[in-house]
Amino acid sequence: MKDASTAIGLDSAENEPVIELTERTSSFARTHLRVGETQLFWVGTGAVTATLAGVLGWFLTAWPPHEDEALALFIGRGSLGHVLHTVVAERGGAPLHFLLAWLIVHAGGGLIALRAVSLVFAVASVPLIALLGARLAGRNAGVVAALLASGSWVLLFHGIYGRMYSMFLFTSLLSFLGLLAALERGGTRRFALWGCALLLMLATHPYAALVVVAQGLFVLLRRRRLPAALVTLAAVAIVAAPFWWGDIVLRNRFDVGLGGGGPRLGSPRSVLHYFWWVAGDFSAGHRAWSAPVLVLALVGAVLLARRRPDSALLTACVIVVPGLAFMLATLHSTASPEARHLIFALPFFSLLLALPLVELARARPPLSSAVALVAVSVLLVGEVRWAHVKTPPLFDGNPAAQVRARHAAAAWLASTYRSNDVLLGYEPVFLEAWQQNRSFSGHALPRADPALLAATLKGVAEPLGRGVWVFDASDTTNLRERQTIPFALPAPPSAFEGRVYGPYLVIRSRRPLVTREHYLDVSARVMRLGRTLQIGDADVNLAALLGARSRL
Repeated sequence: MKDASTAIGLDSAENEPVIELTERTSSFARTHLRVGETQLFWVGTGAVTATLAGVLGWFLTAWPPHEDEALALFIGRGSLGHVLHTVVAERGGAPLHFLLAWLIVHAGGGLIALRAVSLVFAVASVPLIALLGARLAGRNAGVVAALLASGSWVLLFHGIYGRMYSMFLFTSLLSFLGLLAALERGGTRRFALWGCALLLMLATHPYAALVVVAQGLFVLLRRRRLPAALVTLAAVAIVAAPFWWGDIVLRNRFDVGLGGGGPRLGSPRSVLHYFWWVAGDFSAGHRAWSAPVLVLALVGAVLLARRRPDSALLTACVIVVPGLAFMLATLHSTASPEARHLIFALPFFSLLLALPLVELARARPPLSSAVALVAVSVLLVGEVRWAHVKTPPLFDGNPAAQVRARHAAAAWLASTYRSNDVLLGYEPVFLEAWQQNRSFSGHALPRADPALLAATLKGVAEPLGRGVWVFDASDTTNLRERQTIPFALPAPPSAFEGRVYGPYLVIRSRRPLVTREHYLDVSARVMRLGRTLQIGDADVNLAALLGARSRL
């Protein structure tokens, strides 16, 4: 018979393979679980991405053409040097959107191609939202945040609108992911990639400066790899000098400044009201939906602060920096920010909404999981409902009769144009005329801004050709939107010709207007007629024409 110690030793030796097998099995199970979670993350993200792509593809042709889309394409008709000079030195702002429009125009594309660029950046943003959410709060929260962001009005609309906002969202996401990777792992390469992402974002929109400041504040408060981060930010500030210049030009156009006199967004109360409005456009709208959505976001913020303080700090920087900037800035009414200007904050707000729902799902499954699923579904339906309420043509398009009328008006202009015709504004009718006839006149003058109108008019060689103007009775800026407009011509009627197509009145001078001064005088006469026809933009255009007259 063996003693106790020998017996214990024997038992231990005999159990070693069992213990080793148990440890390996446990390790394998954990690895398998991680692989399963990763696969589910990408399956969920892929499903959300594919769904958004399908929805935006449906919206692509439904949304009526807009003058801001026509603006980019008409500017893109010039040479590359002309585009850069116009955007950076004359109009101000970030050039990347206009460079892409230039590429589209010179590749033979038009409005649909311009919108397709917005669609691509919007769809590509979805996996980045999920990745950012996963970094900040976990994979499940990342997928739900991507789902909620995809259903929001701000992403559905700007996902097909031929402007720069989906690109702004995409590049801001790249910069946030680059920042987190650089601070976590370090290395010259990662900091360089973060800097490149910042530069790309700054080339996309002037409000990207707010993102740079927010990230800089986070770096200072976080105090991790601070020297490398500060060197990167300093390099970006130097290399981005052309973008700062463009921002200054834009600021001067819209009377934006810091401190001093002038109207502001300005007080804490007005900034909070603006943030409340933005939160509605980021989710399910306002009024009845506001309180539950904001409470949900507040719960998400508390959970994030308790469990992931660094993530909460970055989120706070993204919110606080724009708030302080808007309280300090003096803004002309035409420069008032809207929800789209804070589109870089959409992933963070969606994450705050997602986090409590994910925690609810984990509380007492399967019942709590079912309740969380219902809550996500209700919120998503509310978001889509708000998108339809806010922008019905995004879903429904224009009435078929109006679409036919716009095509007919454009066809008349495209078939009877002269290359030196001078167009006032970037009207959708002018855009369609150019798409029907690529040699259609490119002398389009910006409206509403006297200084820019005068500068652009000086760039049109004399003698000037005929003047062309379009009144749209269905425009949303009118006091009352109508599908018909009466035929009328300015005095003397013999000096003009015109056509009515549904809500569109197209007016053209019969003879070339020759001089810039004469063009402005005749255009002012046409705008006075527009006021009698209750065209909302006529007053603004008239003021711009009179202001441009004094600047020649």
